[in-house]
Amino acid sequence: MHGHSGAMQRQDQSRFCWRGGQHTQRVRVFLALVWLALTLAANPAAAQTATTYSNTTGGTISETATPCTSPMVRNFTVAANAQITDVNIGVQFTHSYRGDIRATLVSPTGTVVNLITNVGTSADNLNVLFDDSAATSVTTHTANDNTAAAPPYQRNFQPQGTLADFNGEGSAGSWQLTICDSLNGDSGNFTRSDLTLTTVPIAPSADLSLTKSVSNAAPAIGASINYILSVTNASGSALSASGVTVQDTLPAGFAFAGASGFGSYNSATGVWTVGSIPAGTTRTLTITGTVTATAGATVTNVAEVSASSAFDFDSTPGNGAAGEDDYDTASFTVSGTRIAGTPPTLVCPVGSTVHDWDGVSWAAGTTSGGYALTAIGTMNFNIAISGGVFLNNATYGGQSPTRQNVVTGGLSPAQFSIFEIVDMNSQAGSVTSTFTLPTAVPSAQFRLFDIDYAAGQFADRVTVTGSFNGSPVTPVLTNGVSNYVIGNSAYGDGTSADASANGNVVVTFNVPVDTIIVEYGNHSLAPTNPGQQAIAIHDVTFCRPTANLTIAKTSNVVSDPTNGTTAPKAIPGATMRYCLLVTNNGSGTATAINVADALPATTSFVPGSLRSGATCAGAATVEDDNASGADESDPFGASIAGATVAATASTLAPGTALAINFDVTIN
Repeated sequence: MHGHSGAMQRQDQSRFCWRGGQHTQRVRVFLALVWLALTLAANPAAAQTATTYSNTTGGTISETATPCTSPMVRNFTVAANAQITDVNIGVQFTHSYRGDIRATLVSPTGTVVNLITNVGTSADNLNVLFDDSAATSVTTHTANDNTAAAPPYQRNFQPQGTLADFNGEGSAGSWQLTICDSLNGDSGNFTRSDLTLTTVPIAPSADLSLTKSVSNAAPAIGASINYILSVTNASGSALSASGVTVQDTLPAGFAFAGASGFGSYNSATGVWTVGSIPAGTTRTLTITGTVTATAGATVTNVAEVSASSAFDFDSTPGNGAAGEDDYDTASFTVSGTRIAGTPPTLVCPVGSTVHDWDGVSWAAGTTSGGYALTAIGTMNFNIAISGGVFLNNATYGGQSPTRQNVVTGGLSPAQFSIFEIVDMNSQAGSVTSTFTLPTAVPSAQFRLFDIDYAAGQFADRVTVTGSFNGSPVTPVLTNGVSNYVIGNSAYGDGTSADASANGNVVVTFNVPVDTIIVEYGNHSLAPTNPGQQAIAIHDVTFCRPTANLTIAKTSNVVSDPTNGTTAPKAIPGATMRYCLLVTNNGSGTATAINVADALPATTSFVPGSLRSGATCAGAATVEDDNASGADESDPFGASIAGATVAATASTLAPGTALAINFDVTIN
């Protein structure tokens, strides 16, 4: 049923990924200034030099001549290499409705800075010098600009990005100004641009580069493969690099088995600690693991130098810049003919409750509902959309979200499910569906229908997460024929018909869970404007909650007659403190809890020492020694009868505990 939506809309769409965030910008500016101060201190005679490069090649700017998928590019060729300390750029063009325009500056290493994006709405033309030190941001620029010759430029503004992102890079190579028209109906002409680079001579530095490869680019599921990482300090480097680390976070779809080679690798943090790399030296690490992604899945692993003591003029550790030589990726695509996977078997010790969409109501267009679940309580179900709109389609039950039985996942007879048909206006658009339970269940399982792909239209991606008492838990996803699974995400790469099971994905939680979130959108194969797409959420089977109580007993010596409280020993006359800790590790609430602890014959209970609480360290609520009174339900009770200490609780919720402290004297 999938298809592209009808009329195109005026949208903010860009092929570029702007580096954003004021906090990030301030950090970068600060680091750049620190680096500059260190460079100038090490090279006091190295004066800064400002050089301007101009481009006056004209050209039409319009949605047909320079769309954002194929922008106008104006180059500035810089021959001499030096370290950048400041960048300014003047840009002048005519264009009615300046709000259509986007422009970026790209360095030879691939760093992209957003100069202006759809600013000024109906104002005309641009005659601006972009300078980080300008008083205000170009986002405040709403006036028409003149067409008088520049330079000097009519106005000075800060760009929307920060030009300090270029500081510390080498100047040599081709700098590119890109300009595109993102909306319909207006046009103009490029006049000129002037790029001014302020530089200092190259300081003594190391030149680190990183390569990453994979031993088998087409492994079968279950195969053992190796990632090979090599980091090299160029033979011409003036400095050795020390404190070198590489960040290589292993991707879902690859199960770590071991690592060998130089230094050490922590698979939990993804950090390869390399240490020192003299000039002309290469350090190598091999990471071994098993392929766990399903057939057809493409798994990409990214590695980057994350720290180094030495300045590197053509790369910055840990900045995530794919164009730098300290950053590399390696990918493999799992081979084999894909078949639908076999989901885990759901085992429910005390039975299950099914939320069946056949047996409940759902008004078309509704985005939330509450449903009673036997032996569990009331479940809330909510749907939210971002970056798109729900559609109204009579074939599939009317206004989405809706309850329908046309998209069936291959079930016969057809069953109802909640259908989410949307018009996504970007790859980033998503629909988030959340199940909130009143108490945790030990496990749960459900199916998603129609996770598939249509070239040039959409590329379904579903990510499922959960939580238990606020801590994240991860489900197992089982693929269909038209999708593959990596970790807790499923990716459509084939088409599935309405009544086909090919687009099914089975989600299984085999751990306690009280919140389930299904986030639906697109992956990288989708076009900029994916348009119409949909999935369906079928019935959910919940294992009914069960309590799981564990008890631990600990002790410590509080004091003794000889040493007092300083390093006391367990000698006659010493006071010993015991703690009984009962924890509910299950997903159901335990009721009527009773604990009994017989004291050793060699000890005597210290009257009035009973205390209760949620932890041994926090047990401070005074309990009297008898089994009656208000203290027996505040919320815990404790007492002693003869030589037996008792503790009680009316209820113990999942993830909570009962602690009882008491003292004895060693006889």
